[in-house]
Amino acid sequence: MPIPVQRAETFYLPPPHLPPDAWNLVAPAERVFRWYEERVQRRVTPPDGYLIGQRVWARINHNRWVADCPCGSAQVVTPADPRTACTECGLGWLAVVFPEDPAAVEQSLDHLLPDRRNWWHPDDTGAWDRPPQPEPPAEPVAVPEGRG
Repeated sequence: MPIPVQRAETFYLPPPHLPPDAWNLVAPAERVFRWYEERVQRRVTPPDGYLIGQRVWARINHNRWVADCPCGSAQVVTPADPRTACTECGLGWLAVVFPEDPAAVEQSLDHLLPDRRNWWHPDDTGAWDRPPQPEPPAEPVAVPEGRG
């Protein structure tokens, strides 16, 4: 059985001093705030509203579904709660665009070691870490007769 791709609900878990089910009633996208609070030891409040019309693309990075914030931070995300908000800059909730079948994308990477599992949404052409796409071969240029 392959190691599953991490999603917010399996990545952001309560610390050992809390019961394992302590965050079960917290929506998966909001667990990052609890997790972050535990690590930085200060209160961080999730934003109240959405940034209407704004979206970010989900991608798999080293076996984790992530979405990048425009500030340069990123959070682990999940198709079960397709939204994200930044714990660093405080940007409001953004809609996260996942592929139509996230499980199929995960399964397509099963043959790779977890640290090699990377995937980018085909419509996300601006991802900062996306490998360059090969350039199509140049069309041959016809040389007019009598020249060349």
